[in-house]
Amino acid sequence: MLKVTSYAPETDPASPYENLDSRRLHKAAERALDHYFAPAKKPFAERFGQLFSVCPEITTEALLANASEDLRSISAIAADLADDVDGPHHSIALALSRMADGVQLMVERVLDDLETPEMAMALARQQGRLD
Repeated sequence: MLKVTSYAPETDPASPYENLDSRRLHKAAERALDHYFAPAKKPFAERFGQLFSVCPEITTEALLANASEDLRSISAIAADLADDVDGPHHSIALALSRMADGVQLMVERVLDDLETPEMAMALARQQGRLD
């Protein structure tokens, strides 16, 4: 005797893959959905003879902060080199260290200016964030 229970899950007895044609139809539908609703991929910009590039999503402030750190490193390397060499090479290494220090001061000044509300607003307008 069969007893009907109210707890039995309701399922569709027909499989979506009853035959080969239904599988092909499902795969075709998946390809169509992937084609039309996939996230848009940004095309890579062509670079002509350029070995390195900077991601366009990086903010100006982040770029300047990285430039400041790189200049600090260049200055330290040049100052260390100046201690190891004598004569005209010593003067050249010291000059490189001092030039890097000067450029780093300029970058730090720009970073300080970016913290002012007026400069931040002007930069945002320039980068197209505000109208």
